Amino acid sequence: MGTNTSKKIATAKIDTREIPTPCYILDEAAFQHNLEILDSVQERTGCKILLALKGFAAFGLFPLIRQHLSGVAASSIDEARLGFEEFGGEVHVSAPAYREEEFDLLLKYADHLIFNSFSQWDRFRPKIEEGWEGSKTVRWGIRVNPEHREVKVPIYDPCSPYSRLGTTLKNFKDKVGNDDADRDSHLAGISGLHFHNLCELGADSLQRTLAVFEEKFGKYLDRMEWVNFGGGHHITRPGYDLDLLCDIINEFKERHPLEVYLEPGEAVALNAGVLVASVLDIVENGMEIAILDTSAAAHMPDVLEMPYRPEVLGAGKPGEHPHTYRLGGMTCLAGDVIGDYSFHEPLKVGDRIVFLDMAHYTMVKNNTFNGMRLPTIAIRDLAGDIRTVRKFEYEDYKNRLS
Repeated sequence: MGTNTSKKIATAKIDTREIPTPCYILDEAAFQHNLEILDSVQERTGCKILLALKGFAAFGLFPLIRQHLSGVAASSIDEARLGFEEFGGEVHVSAPAYREEEFDLLLKYADHLIFNSFSQWDRFRPKIEEGWEGSKTVRWGIRVNPEHREVKVPIYDPCSPYSRLGTTLKNFKDKVGNDDADRDSHLAGISGLHFHNLCELGADSLQRTLAVFEEKFGKYLDRMEWVNFGGGHHITRPGYDLDLLCDIINEFKERHPLEVYLEPGEAVALNAGVLVASVLDIVENGMEIAILDTSAAAHMPDVLEMPYRPEVLGAGKPGEHPHTYRLGGMTCLAGDVIGDYSFHEPLKVGDRIVFLDMAHYTMVKNNTFNGMRLPTIAIRDLAGDIRTVRKFEYEDYKNRLS
């Protein structure tokens, strides 16, 4: 298996006329396809792959996902609790900082807890050494910043200048000292290192990053038991070089006989869900504008944050097909625009618009701006049947306020 071939949800076979909109549809067959690819990497390398909840946290799919993956990666106490209660398996927690009043409870859920800095490690180390209520063993780690940049979009680059994420080599060396006694003393209790500097990138980016990581932090690895290569690995993307990824992991483990973790979020849910919306109105102002019952600002915020133009089923670029429209959202934000698309036939009120690849970084980031109700969540099972698993109402909007 050199490169993987991925498949998109078979939206052409879904009768969207009967789907209440807006609605996310998660496709079990597409998830199964992604999970089999990830599982093959685990089998070929002995690494463990975790579901990063920051990318996908719809727990209705956890029974399927946990058949293949080893656990979850969490960034907050609520993500950790969700993983602990609904997923099972290992729960790895990494955050820029931890709240003292939450720390004891966090340890109830975490199997691995990673500190972003030595100042955080120093702050909580006395509590750790004193022990806490509970019998579970927690493995402690430090997040390092290799100061190696692969991500092109600054907002998603953990290694950008002045990044708050991870401990740089200078701060690592200054803290642990220069001789073995100092290092052993200050690293006592730390069993792993974690780095994360990728976003939607290939195995070649990991290869370059790992070389820098080993050059800077390799001398500390003989004191470790595990290393976490972080997320951003686009493993299930068509054309991803699986052979290179497996070679990278296996060769690293030959040099350093450690347990290796990866924690992709997007790769688990890539091309595994859609957002179905309806046309509510068509207006004209220099071009035709279709107003939809969804919103870039509320239901797919990465469209504005990244920014990017999501793919629409059956649509092309402006002018590619005879009828071009701007697709706009329901909120009062002037910039609530999803993008410009062309269609073979004129749009009319009631038509369904299907946005592709909407499972990851949508449900976890959406919001109720303007009182917009969140889209219904449905699952298309392996038999092709669609069932609604969550519908949001007024109380969901009201209860998040005061």
